[in-house]
Amino acid sequence: MSAPARVKVQDLKKIQKQIKKNHELAIELFNTGNSDAMYLASLISEPTKMTKKELQNWAEKAYWYMLSEYPVAWTTAESNFGWELALDWIKSDKENVASSGWATLSSLIAIKKDEEIDLVKIKELLEFISKNIHSSQNRVRYTMNGFVISVGAYLKPLLDKSKEIAKLIGKVNVDVGGTSCKVPFATEYIEKVESKNKIGIKRKTSFC
Repeated sequence: MSAPARVKVQDLKKIQKQIKKNHELAIELFNTGNSDAMYLASLISEPTKMTKKELQNWAEKAYWYMLSEYPVAWTTAESNFGWELALDWIKSDKENVASSGWATLSSLIAIKKDEEIDLVKIKELLEFISKNIHSSQNRVRYTMNGFVISVGAYLKPLLDKSKEIAKLIGKVNVDVGGTSCKVPFATEYIEKVESKNKIGIKRKTSFC
């Protein structure tokens, strides 16, 4: 499906400021199937009120990457079911569900304390990526690459491991649909964060 016409995010954020947070309205908006309404839904959502069923519904209905890899992933990461759902979604044959899973994991790594993260599992996922990224679906490749970067940037104990995997996977080719977006080169991105002495500095929220 081609990217639908969209309202500018800054305009959606103006509406968000007026509404603030409203769980019930967020659910209604997402169910409309309108891309802008669905994006706004995440901005006014109350992640800790989201049920597992509601989050699963969002992942299934997010029909393009600007929904699945951003608002759905952000909301899920701040919910009570982030890890559980993300680890399930990355196994999906549906491209947008799987990419949402990897994006959710990246957000979780960015906001959770190291002691709240299963580092052994993260290492397993890095190894999985090193063997499977180039044969994975288009947007899954993009979010796998983003996961490697997130591990390197936010998990200091796994910095060396992330750099090792980044070097192994090298350049990741992704069809970005004729946009000006570029796929970050994981090795360079991690080294840039390291040069600024910002490795391991967590974010306060997954939302941008």
